[in-house]
Amino acid sequence: MPTETGYDPSLGDKFVFVTGGVMSGLGKGITAASLGRLLSNAGFDVTAVKVDPYLNVDAGTMNPYQHGEVYVLKDGGEVDLDLGNYERFLDADMTSDHNVTTGKVYQEVIERERAGDYLGKTVQVIPHVTDDIKRRIREAAEGSDVCIVEIGGTVGDIEGMPYLEALRQFSHEQDDDDLLFAHVTLVPDSKNGEQKTKPTQHSVKELRSIGLQPDILVGRNPEKLEESVKEKIALFCDVPTDAVFSNPDVEDIYHVPLMLEEEGLDEYVMSELAIADDALPAGERSTEWRDLVTRDTEGDVDIALVGKYALEDAYISIHESLKHAGLHERVSVNVTWVDSEKMNDEHRDRLESADGIVVPGGFGSRGIEGKLEAVRYAREHGVPFLGLCLGFQLAVVEYARNVLGLAGAHSAEIDEDTPYPVIDLLPEQYDMEDLGGTMRLGAHETEIEPGTLAHDVYDADTCTERHRHRYEVNPEYIDDLTSDGLTFSGHAGNRMEIVELDDHPYFLGTQFHPEFRSRPGRASPPFVGLLQAVLAETEVTA
Repeated sequence: MPTETGYDPSLGDKFVFVTGGVMSGLGKGITAASLGRLLSNAGFDVTAVKVDPYLNVDAGTMNPYQHGEVYVLKDGGEVDLDLGNYERFLDADMTSDHNVTTGKVYQEVIERERAGDYLGKTVQVIPHVTDDIKRRIREAAEGSDVCIVEIGGTVGDIEGMPYLEALRQFSHEQDDDDLLFAHVTLVPDSKNGEQKTKPTQHSVKELRSIGLQPDILVGRNPEKLEESVKEKIALFCDVPTDAVFSNPDVEDIYHVPLMLEEEGLDEYVMSELAIADDALPAGERSTEWRDLVTRDTEGDVDIALVGKYALEDAYISIHESLKHAGLHERVSVNVTWVDSEKMNDEHRDRLESADGIVVPGGFGSRGIEGKLEAVRYAREHGVPFLGLCLGFQLAVVEYARNVLGLAGAHSAEIDEDTPYPVIDLLPEQYDMEDLGGTMRLGAHETEIEPGTLAHDVYDADTCTERHRHRYEVNPEYIDDLTSDGLTFSGHAGNRMEIVELDDHPYFLGTQFHPEFRSRPGRASPPFVGLLQAVLAETEVTA
């Protein structure tokens, strides 16, 4: 029978709720994504939801220094970077509905209150906010066998309390074998190397104080948990010893599923959710992931990533895309950070020693001149180059300045007084009153010109990639820009989408973000093309 909230528990969805304790940044997202990968290998249709307790409606306005990159989904949703991990590990496309934020929840509840939907009731966190949280999770789970839900933040944070209360209600609305609570927590080492359980005990105590008893505990320590430590955690946290799992540091995040499989986490979860009998037999499960991430590499290449955020998470999808291309080409990719603000003074040697150069996307004027210099260096010295979004635009600006001689050419987004706005809003965008309406977000199709580098890279007449930008190549300058050697080989109507340069080993810029669709087993074509060009150049100069 349906509950008072309208939910019918006979629908039979299976949920794994992943919480974190002691401190942030423990790897809840990678743990959740890795479990999803293992369940997918066993034949289940798995989806994931990331709950972010902040009041922002989405991640679009967030500083990458605080939350890492803003990941863009196919429907244009600007979300937390963990959604990128889910897509890469599960090889699935998520939607905005798979990212629940406090901003979304409260916006919905307040709009419904203003519309009179609550029929005069006093609108409160319980039940109205918690009901909306549960609704969102259940709707995102529809059509899947198992939904893994990661609760952002740390147990005890005031922002997360409505979500933990919603989970407590979940436990009463579902059958016992329909859901599991997995708690990821820190098991630190003391000065003498002893693995300490007290932080985990306190974290679980905090969780239990609000009515949640974890079914599974995942301990984060550089090494595997000692058996005696597992037993102690089990005793003090009231779980079976075989429900305590190690999640030690590994060489690469793509090895985490292999480690958790070795620990038996997937088998335990399937047993507790009563789906073990529906799983593929062990000998018939997919080994594609293991085969891919453990394959031998032959040599390595050095790629310079020229940006302004000295934080790997700010460019995580680019790092992963280079890794995927490396898996495709069977080489290790070493990414060298080049600070675009300090390049000429401190990081010039890093740029000049690199085999290839990537200039990523971004907003704002900081570090622009360093990025332009990196583009110029790649163009003049024949270094394989890939420009992404802003990197694409700066390739156009650099060419206008240093080849066409248009001194002061720039993007009107960065310099509104530039005499040559080669990058500008399109005429139809000026008529929009809502600034957000001028953003081009999500998946859009690009037509690719035959006989071009872009056509060779994609081996297709079209590609569909994700966008996140506002300004475009100014149509008034296209004839001048393409008069001698520069080609816009991809376009969508009057929007220029791909730029390339003749007589260069590999000079490609994309207005879109191909890194958002790259997967370990399905590397992004522009990144593969970059590495192939690097390897070809290396052979020539060897």
